Amino acid sequence: MRAGGRAQESDRHIMKQLSIPVALLLGTSVMAVQAQTNPDTLLVTATRTAQTADQALASVTVIDREEIERKQAQTVTELLAQTPGVVVTNNGGRGKNTSIFLRGTSSDHLLVMIDGVKAGSATSGGFSFQHLSPDQIERIEIVRGPRSSLYGSEAVGGVIQIFTRKGKEGFKPRFSVGAGSDDSREVTLGVSGGNDQGWYNLGVSDYSTDGIDVKTADISSHEPDDDGYDNRSYTLSGGYRFNEMVEAQLHWSQSRGDSDYDSYYDYSSTPEAEPMTNWNDKSRVQSLGGSLILTPLDGWNVKLSGGRTTDVQKHYDHGVYQYDYETERDTVSLQSEHLISQTSQLTWGVDYQQDKVSSESTVYDVTSRDNKGVFGLYQLYLGQHDLAFSLRHDNNEQFGEHTTGSVAWGVELPRNFRLTASYGTAFSAPTFNDLYWPNAGDEDLEPEESESIEIGLSGDHAGVQWFANLYQTDIESLISGWPPANVSEARIRGLELAASTQLLGWNVSAGLDLMDPKNLANDIEPTQKDLLLRRARKVFRFSADRDFGAYSFGGTLQAIGVRHDEIHPKTNVRLAGYTTVDLRGSYALGNDWSLKAKVENLLDEDYQTARGYNQPDRTYWLSLHYAP
Repeated sequence: MRAGGRAQESDRHIMKQLSIPVALLLGTSVMAVQAQTNPDTLLVTATRTAQTADQALASVTVIDREEIERKQAQTVTELLAQTPGVVVTNNGGRGKNTSIFLRGTSSDHLLVMIDGVKAGSATSGGFSFQHLSPDQIERIEIVRGPRSSLYGSEAVGGVIQIFTRKGKEGFKPRFSVGAGSDDSREVTLGVSGGNDQGWYNLGVSDYSTDGIDVKTADISSHEPDDDGYDNRSYTLSGGYRFNEMVEAQLHWSQSRGDSDYDSYYDYSSTPEAEPMTNWNDKSRVQSLGGSLILTPLDGWNVKLSGGRTTDVQKHYDHGVYQYDYETERDTVSLQSEHLISQTSQLTWGVDYQQDKVSSESTVYDVTSRDNKGVFGLYQLYLGQHDLAFSLRHDNNEQFGEHTTGSVAWGVELPRNFRLTASYGTAFSAPTFNDLYWPNAGDEDLEPEESESIEIGLSGDHAGVQWFANLYQTDIESLISGWPPANVSEARIRGLELAASTQLLGWNVSAGLDLMDPKNLANDIEPTQKDLLLRRARKVFRFSADRDFGAYSFGGTLQAIGVRHDEIHPKTNVRLAGYTTVDLRGSYALGNDWSLKAKVENLLDEDYQTARGYNQPDRTYWLSLHYAP
């Protein structure tokens, strides 16, 4: 029940839980948090306009190319898992289904973009992060908090935008080859370049592994074999500045995954069913887009952009086709930016989006829908104070009209402190599966709606950059169950603490996330079972790196608290907390060549992020790189 007494008791409990770690963290000068974004870094995702990190009134983390290479990341999810506010679940290792929970919201409450183009599956609502190759990526921007007032549906928990690599001055080829545990191997090739007017980039990577046994032996659908994975990724992009008034860019990327897995079905519930073995999933994630940027007058920019993203899934049993899903998302956007004065800026625009679904195995009553949106953002810079107001109206062919908005404020305080506060609303439209799945979908489902508030404090003291963000998100009309229905409500409270410094020559960063993700559905008793599934309430991260001339060494520790998962509807099980340690090192063989090595899960921790799915044991990776 949602009685006032229960709410007050929960409030006292979470504040008591948070108070001790907050005091310990804020009272320590070095052991504070996750690496801060460079204040000079240009961001574009938080406001749809270019601004530096210290101007942003949103909680933003940027993972750049230097960090990707330093951490020797082999997957995008590995990078995201080390970011404040992010919890990752994976169903059995590299290339298997992976979900991202940003600030406790569901994976379909996260808007994903590739080079400015909206991506994701219109049937499931999620995005296939597991197929993206880090070698093809220039940087990743993670914006935490609602952004529907700028982008529309899905941006309840935030936005993750992935930018593929761009060319720079000159001609720069690149090459790497690597091998490791589970007969894993990878080759990457690329070339990029440019001059004062234009740039280009071309890249390809090929990865394969024998994999691990995806499921645990206690699951009835378990098949005792290794489940391999192959991936091939491509990028092609370029840009040209014709003159001071006209610039154009084009980009294309594609990732193809071929993944073996055990049957997804638990036959203990219906033992008469015939098991399906030797399953294989062939996936394709593709993005094609372009933009034309005009600067007709000083202080006035106009951007026309558009693109198409594709998500294809085809499933086979013993090489025989079983079923498939293909979604296409077409988007067109016109955005105008006006620098009204030195202290104010207005941005407005219109968006058009069309989602289409096709399948040879499943008949949807409706196979396409479009959405028209208009938005505005007004930013004020008044000395020590910054303000931002945004408003958006969406008109969707299926669920009608929806209006969202946000307001944010920041102030520079004495002694290098900065205080920010924000309020925003957001929504997430039902997916095609929710609406039109045969004999189960409900065309009368309403969009999920949310309200979020956030207070943040940051600073730079004694060489330590740090921040603390306290937030709460209330979600109404949550779509849950099967058949799906608008039956649930959720309240997510959390605290993010982060900072970085240099200590005895080491670049040190640490982070602590504390979260209380509650399901407030009326039919759930006030026990541990009312926690939203697969969200860890406590996450601690620590990272350290140092260069010793031609050598460099580093390591990352992650401690993930207990989480709950589902055995059968309304029956939960606790997944034990776990700690992993990764070590990395490199040696510069010359100006252009380097040798790198990495050990993941050094302590050989046995853990699960999703019930019944294994995670890799201790693994090794050795690679040779050429990058002049």
